[in-house]
Amino acid sequence: MLDNLSNKLQKILRNLTGQGRVSERHIEETAREIRNALLDADVHFKIARDFVERVKDKALGQEVMESLTPGQQVIRVVRDELINLLGGAQAELQYGKHPPSVFLMVGLQGSGKTTSTAKLGYWLSKNNHTPLLLSVDVYRPAAVEQLRVLCENSGLRYFDSPGERDPVVRSEQGLRQARNSGYDVVLIDTAGRLHIDDEMMLELENIRKATSPVEILLVADAMTGQDAVKSAREFHDRLGLTGVVLTKMDGDARGGAALSIKSVTGRPIKFVGVGEKVEALEPFFPDRLAGRILGMGDVLSLIERAEDAVDREQAAELAEKIRKDEFTLDDFRDQLKQIRKMGPLEQILGMLPNLGPMRGMNQLKVDEKELIHIEAIINSMTPAERRNHQILTGSRRKRIARGSGRPVAEINQLLKQYVEAKKMMRSLSRGIMPRFMKGMRMPPM
Repeated sequence: MLDNLSNKLQKILRNLTGQGRVSERHIEETAREIRNALLDADVHFKIARDFVERVKDKALGQEVMESLTPGQQVIRVVRDELINLLGGAQAELQYGKHPPSVFLMVGLQGSGKTTSTAKLGYWLSKNNHTPLLLSVDVYRPAAVEQLRVLCENSGLRYFDSPGERDPVVRSEQGLRQARNSGYDVVLIDTAGRLHIDDEMMLELENIRKATSPVEILLVADAMTGQDAVKSAREFHDRLGLTGVVLTKMDGDARGGAALSIKSVTGRPIKFVGVGEKVEALEPFFPDRLAGRILGMGDVLSLIERAEDAVDREQAAELAEKIRKDEFTLDDFRDQLKQIRKMGPLEQILGMLPNLGPMRGMNQLKVDEKELIHIEAIINSMTPAERRNHQILTGSRRKRIARGSGRPVAEINQLLKQYVEAKKMMRSLSRGIMPRFMKGMRMPPM
């Protein structure tokens, strides 16, 4: 997520902190490099220009220049301005006084609108809401069926009106069904187009009048950069958006859309898509993304993912095993499964602060297949071998290699990693980890 921009900004600011004193020349050079990094990330030149001017004005202030740590003060200024550029405070969903609240999902064709509708429905259901989903995209082949299948696979309630081809009538029927059945949110997946046209906008305006939505959410593809920003402006001018859902933020997005949409439309990013699965949708926190871009990590999001993925009873049992030095290969395999449930490893590493002993870890490229290979190797061992790795002689390792389809060298490497992980967990359980976990709402892993 925004790797290129993150790498450039971190390098620029690292050079600044290496200076004993920060002069006006240093600030000018840093501002110029930041502006170039933003332009390379496809941020509109006016937004990039205004951003660096604000940074320069504050960085040249008396409080910063006379500080004992001016380099760190400048970094704080950049972080604060980056948070403001991304939207400031988190923007939560709004709900009507009288349910059901209608959420209108709009966007161009191919932006991931139907999938995002299902993802948002899933997120709402996990957060104590009862959403009803319906599609009014009667033009795209299989669009209605796509949403129905997504709902069925995710345990979401779906409404359809077979034979009805009028999008406005379908919307009204779905809203009526939600009122009669006690749903508190209605998600309407609207039709998209290859480009914005009057016919599409008129249809959306008619649906808006018929359903009085509380939220009109634009689904925009982060990979399209300034094109996403341009379409957001046009949708907002015609419909009055309340927020944006950015998709494909887990891909090679340069960042222009995320950094520009709030400035251009005045409407916040409310959610970001971070994967293909229905649960891969996260509320957008400007301060957390700013921290990740600048290498400060996003520990809060990491903790939230861990709380969703980790079985608390298993975590408590594991903590006791580590304390008694009884951490086995079975436990090692189970922990890898828990980590995989938290999402792609590159995303997890990207949430770590890029400082101290963790420097560089969030830039690692991880092959998810390696975790599958490790699981296959451990599963090819006998229960006795998994309990006591020291009995794994050369002949046993050859047998495991044949059973798992992996070379003996990988078995040796796995055992080395297991021993190192066991040592690290034992030392953490006695020192750093208890203090770190003290404020968390889950037992130590």
